[in-house]
Amino acid sequence: MPNPAWPMDERPRERLLTHGAPSLSDAELLAIFLRTGTAGTPVMTMARALISEFGSLRGLITASRTQFCGVKGLGTAKYAQVQAAMEMARRVMDEPLRQGDPLRSPEDTRRFLTSRLATYPHEVFAGLFLDNRHRIIQYRELFRGTIDGAAVYPREVVRQALDDNAAAVIFAHNHPSGVAEPSQADIALTRRLKEALDLVDIRVLDHMVVGHGEVISLAERGLM
Repeated sequence: MPNPAWPMDERPRERLLTHGAPSLSDAELLAIFLRTGTAGTPVMTMARALISEFGSLRGLITASRTQFCGVKGLGTAKYAQVQAAMEMARRVMDEPLRQGDPLRSPEDTRRFLTSRLATYPHEVFAGLFLDNRHRIIQYRELFRGTIDGAAVYPREVVRQALDDNAAAVIFAHNHPSGVAEPSQADIALTRRLKEALDLVDIRVLDHMVVGHGEVISLAERGLM
């Protein structure tokens, strides 16, 4: 039961029910998720402290299991809850793009790639493999790296595209820094991949760079 003596800004569940989830701060949303604080620490105080400790709500929910579970008041149960909530959100975001569906719009593609790649703390290079009518065959995360980058091997990309019987592909990778601006290395890699896939008559439609809240298309920039 909420304590009626608490000010409204200390009762995030009631604020959510009255004003809707978008009206809540990051700390209030986290407090609802946590449900209770620790001995002597109210849940809102704990939520604010956690966001401060991890730098942001995003920093908290993308923390490694060791980092997350090492904080007083958290643990493996809450870590599992976070992972489950994130996967449910991804699946909801994925619904416009399912195997066998045609690509409907660039925005659907952006939302899908953001849901898959934006929260990784390390760089991930992925491909969305398509048939000749631009229907989705498979989404694959092909290479993973450190926060500084991922080694991408054109031979392996060509092999995977042939295995999937793809006619076209959209590449994507995330920038863990949050800045989506493509680097010269990104542009050079895209051109190498395009040249390699041209040899087997597979079109590269785009390469999208996913940041925090932004996805940049190299095709739209004329960089392919």
